[in-house]
Amino acid sequence: MWKDSDTNVDFLDFAYLVKTLNDIIMNSDLTPSTIGVYGDWGSGKSSLIRMSEETLNNNENILCVKFNGWLFESYEDAKTALIGTILDEIKSKRTLTDKAKEQIKKLFKNIDFFKLASKGIKYGADFFLTGGMGTIGELGISSIKKIIKDNVKENIGDLKESDIENVLKEQFKAEEIRKNVKTFHKDFSDLLEETKIERLVVFIDELDRCNPNTIIETLEAIRLFLFAKNTSFVIGADERHVVYAVKRKFENIQGNQIDIGKEYLEKLIQYPVRIPQLSRKEVEFYVMLLFFQLELENEEFNEIVEYINKIKKEDFINFEISYELLKDELPQIADKVKEIIILSKSLSSTLASGMNGNPRHCKRFLNSLLMRINMSKHRGIKLNREVLGKLMLLEYFKPDVFKKISEIQAQEAGFPSEIKKIENNEWDQVEDLKLWKDDGWFNKWIKLEPRLYDKDLRPYYYFSRESLAYQLNVSLKLSDLGREVLEKLLGKNETQRKVALKNANSINELEANIILEKLQEKTINDSNIEIEILKSLLEWGSSKELLFTSTIAFLESLSGNLLNFGQIPLIKAFMEKTKKESEIKKIVKKWVEENPKLKRSVEAQFKISI
Repeated sequence: MWKDSDTNVDFLDFAYLVKTLNDIIMNSDLTPSTIGVYGDWGSGKSSLIRMSEETLNNNENILCVKFNGWLFESYEDAKTALIGTILDEIKSKRTLTDKAKEQIKKLFKNIDFFKLASKGIKYGADFFLTGGMGTIGELGISSIKKIIKDNVKENIGDLKESDIENVLKEQFKAEEIRKNVKTFHKDFSDLLEETKIERLVVFIDELDRCNPNTIIETLEAIRLFLFAKNTSFVIGADERHVVYAVKRKFENIQGNQIDIGKEYLEKLIQYPVRIPQLSRKEVEFYVMLLFFQLELENEEFNEIVEYINKIKKEDFINFEISYELLKDELPQIADKVKEIIILSKSLSSTLASGMNGNPRHCKRFLNSLLMRINMSKHRGIKLNREVLGKLMLLEYFKPDVFKKISEIQAQEAGFPSEIKKIENNEWDQVEDLKLWKDDGWFNKWIKLEPRLYDKDLRPYYYFSRESLAYQLNVSLKLSDLGREVLEKLLGKNETQRKVALKNANSINELEANIILEKLQEKTINDSNIEIEILKSLLEWGSSKELLFTSTIAFLESLSGNLLNFGQIPLIKAFMEKTKKESEIKKIVKKWVEENPKLKRSVEAQFKISI
């Protein structure tokens, strides 16, 4: 299995992005610079940053500093945490002259001032007059004593509370803060020159995990204090989170014709480097390399990667790994990875489209596959990876049909006869799975290798039974956008529902299914089916063709006794949007048999006689 973390091995074919990023960093004419490494959750931002850092660390004239604001959150002010981290790194990685030591001491003293200033401003204008000694103590007694000692000639122990208030009020005047900012900026530039740091590169990762205030404080710290010649700041984040943080800060600004979040971000981030969604070929390449690393010796892995990179340079556009490509040059290794190549090609197309080419989602899928393989080994059972992979695609993207096949194979000793009929295109003989006859996703899936008609599916369903019993935690699988969409759909508010539906095209197939499942779960968990939740379910279920059949299957499972006549128009609207007339009319007729009170509404809406 693979760690769910960043890597310095270029599985994602990011070499061109690393070089682009480093070109900006090393261009003196562009400094000081702020560079945004933008991408969705799990897209590989941290890996790209790590690869860039490792390349730059080979140059002794460059000092690279890593900062994770999320680790300091709730413990320290973001501005001072960032500044302090940089100064600590300079102290630990550079031989300091006496002058440099004095400069650092002076800068740390300024940091104490900024800590106090930020707390004072936070507590408000009347803080010093009403807060009392107890509140002042929150700021840090040692830091307060330094300021007082520099400004009051009396013994500290003899000071009255009013003396402390007067000193602090004087220190935190606006003009005093501006003076300290200018002094800090100059002192910081002088320190870089004195320590002979030709290039300072600060990598700020996982900024999008921080709360909005921390995000803004970190960005402002860069501009206010640290923006000096030959400095570069590389910020890894989901662009949408940063824009949201800015909008939160400036939500009271008049004139909504301006996208304040975007405008502000463009001023702070000069050079955006956006990580593109992986294509099918790139997902295929990624999956193959993960398996190559897992199953080959280090020497063999390095050899095959070196050969692949060499071939790729010759024809980048048409490059594709195949057994034929490897067998002439690396025959022994090619034989070892032949099955991996077949498996990767089988999975890649669906993973690329269904998971928006998201590397983290892909890795989690593969880790689940390997976990089941390992569990089966401990039971003395050998599962075929290709068969398991194909079934897991169905489990992830079409859980309703996966469950239906589970029921069929359990009744037919592991060999569901309808699978064979579908694989032979004998749909006229299919009964249990006929609902999926026109489902485009399912028809593509059924054609994937290997064929399943002659495979005993019992062991595969045995080791997937846990996922049939209860759903995985949504927070592990939904992106922030996915969670936001789900929350809005569950919110029972028409305006919020419309906003959520506008984002349907930005949600990948995996998350779209999870959202649908959660809406279905909410619908049947309530004693009565609420019309607003049903509306969200039906409108979401009709937003993507992938969801049509799953929504119809759910409606088919409902009893007419759970519905009332006021909900029937929603069912008609769903039918018209999805153009599934015969399927929906069959369902509503069943409902009338179960609940005759629906008859008048059904006949009026669907123009049928029952």
